[in-house]
This record gives sequence, C-alpha cells and structure tokens, in this order.
Amino acid sequence: MVIQPKIRGFICTNAHPVGCAEHVHEQIGYVKQHGTVANGPKNVLVIGASTGYGLASRITAAFGSGAKTLGIFFEKEATEGKTGSAGWYNTAAFEAAANAEGLWNKHLNGDAFTDEMKSQAISLIRAEMGKIDLVVYSLAAPRRKDPVTGEIYSSVLKPIQNAYTAKTLNTSKREIEEVSVEPANEDEIFNTVKVMGGEDWERWLDQLHAAGVLAENVQTVAYTYIGKELTWPIYGKATIGRAKEDLDRAASAISSKLAGQGGHAYVASLKALVTQASSAIPIMPLYISLLYRVMKAEGTHEGCIEQIYGLFQQCLYNPARVLDEGGRLRMDGKELSDHVQAEVTALWQQVETANIDELTDYKGYHQEFLRLFGFGYSHVDYEADVSPMVTLANLA
Repeated sequence: MVIQPKIRGFICTNAHPVGCAEHVHEQIGYVKQHGTVANGPKNVLVIGASTGYGLASRITAAFGSGAKTLGIFFEKEATEGKTGSAGWYNTAAFEAAANAEGLWNKHLNGDAFTDEMKSQAISLIRAEMGKIDLVVYSLAAPRRKDPVTGEIYSSVLKPIQNAYTAKTLNTSKREIEEVSVEPANEDEIFNTVKVMGGEDWERWLDQLHAAGVLAENVQTVAYTYIGKELTWPIYGKATIGRAKEDLDRAASAISSKLAGQGGHAYVASLKALVTQASSAIPIMPLYISLLYRVMKAEGTHEGCIEQIYGLFQQCLYNPARVLDEGGRLRMDGKELSDHVQAEVTALWQQVETANIDELTDYKGYHQEFLRLFGFGYSHVDYEADVSPMVTLANLA
C-alpha cells in the first residue's frame, strides 16, 4: 500500500516501515560515530523499549556497549489493511541491525504493568541472558491495572489547586490558541500517581531481585522531566509532576533494597523533546517549538539519542558522575539555563498565529513529530507501494 501520514489532533494513527527504519538507523549511526561507552552494560532490560527515550536507551546499550538487550513494549502488528504501530516498526529495524552485528536481542510484547509480563521476562532472562546489570524504566501509559486489586487507574493532565490558562499551539490548525485546564481533584492526583509514579518500577525491581536475576552493582534508571517556570503549572507542579516526584520515592526504596549487592536506582531528568507523550500535554508543543528555536540557534539542541548517549557516558558509567540535591542525574542543564529560559519566555510573550514561523521552530517541531512515525524523510519515497507486514523474528 501507499502509506501517507494520517494525523488526528496530537497523534498519528499510522506509521511507515521504511521511514521508521530510517529513524532507527540514524540513531544507531550516531552511537557508532561517537564510540564505545567505557565499562558500559552487558545485559540490559528496557521496559518501554520501542519509542523515544526507551528506544534510544536500547540502541545505546546494544551499539555502544555490545549489550544483550531484552525489550518490553505494547505495540500493534500490521494487518493487511492497516499499518503496524511506529514502535513495532522501530523494533523490527533495531532487530535487523542487531542481528546483523551478532547482538543478542529479544522482545516481549504486552502489558508491562502485569505480573505475568514480569514473570515472562524473568524466565527469559534466566534461560538466555544471565544476570541483568542495567534496568531502564521508560513507560508512558494513560492507564494501569493494579496487579493486586485489579482496579484500573487513569491518569490526567491537570494542574493542582488552581485552574491554569495559557497559550498553546494547536498543531492541527497551526494556530496559537488559549487553553484553560481545571485543577485536578484528590482522586485524579492519586490515580495519576498510581499510573505514572514509581510503584510499577519498584514492583519490577522487587520481582527481579527476588528471582535472583540482578547482577552485582546493578543500576536502574527511570526518566523524568522537571522543567522550569513556564511549564511548571501544567507539568512540574501538576499531576504529572506529582507522579514524577513519586519516582524519587521509588528510587530511594529500590536503592535501599539493592544496597547489599552494590545496586543503585537513579531518576534521570532529561530535556523536553517531541514525543508521542509530550504532544498530548497542553502548552508543551508551543514551549518545545520555542525551545528548539533558541537551542538550535546557539548550537545546543539535542534529540533522544544525544541525550541518552550522553547519560550513559557522563552519568551512568562515569565514576565522577554528579548528582543534584535530590540525588538525580541531570541531562537538562542546557535547556534550563537562565539565558535559554529567558529567551524562551520573551518569545512566549510575543508569539501569535501570524508570527509562528518567525518566532518558533514550528517546522522543526512538525518534522520531528512526523519522524516519530516514519514520515518526513526526504530520501524515503512515500509514493511507493510498500508492504505494512513486518515481522519480529525475536519476539519471545
């Protein structure tokens, strides 16, 4: 079939297998160009491995350290009349590249929140991997079923205490609009923490530890975004931020449990980027478009793979790593520098629909959004007849 992007609001409902492969190959090329991660991991579990920062983590571990990688995700395979999800095609491209270089890789497709998935992963690790020395937790999901009670929790994107009104970028209409969001109630805050907080990360590490499949000096990392004043009302100081604070609690709890074998859990704060998750958060498309303009102009912009490769090199596998006052690893310093935030704030106050192209990097934002789904590559023929049917040989 001929596959063209089908965009509805802040999501793209299809994906292009050739373009997704290009997306993955670019990231692999970056890691190879920048060299081996000294003393990097050898047996890696990535929970949320098919897109964004999780995918970049798997690529960095495999092609930067020669690691065996087990990836866990929840993606859709293609049918004759419908494409697979971008994460499915990303994984297929990763698999082909890893196989070509003799890198062991397998995948589990299903709900990572369930104990059944945890049990499957443990069995596979025992049978084929040896002990895990790095666990990456990079899940983004709108809801979660509690494996103990069976209750289903849904997250919300809302401020806390006060309603919030601000500019936003309507990416469908390409217009600057005003958005108002009512504050979350206590149940909504609680539910969001249950979905997006550290409970499931902690449960994964508890079960891996109890099963005896974690190596001495194992490290585990979960990703967060902290931001600054512009994004705090809807992110850092909102329901998502409350959930992310729970990651700090979980990191401390996990580190205590792993201390006997020299293990440690970290929360890593990363840069704001175009992802499937960030596209859904009010004001973030506008903020990111302005941020890209400022950081590209000064030559400091980084994407997923640059951030994660840097995290491995500078933090996770650097004995001289520096932690912030909360014990976190930080890769967001350039974004949150005072001069960058001042420039973004100044542009924020001026931007309107008529000057979007002048004041923002909307074109760059939109191109990066398309590339999440395999579109927007100039050297991919999007008029060509391609088969959406791509299989995963290493799906366990």
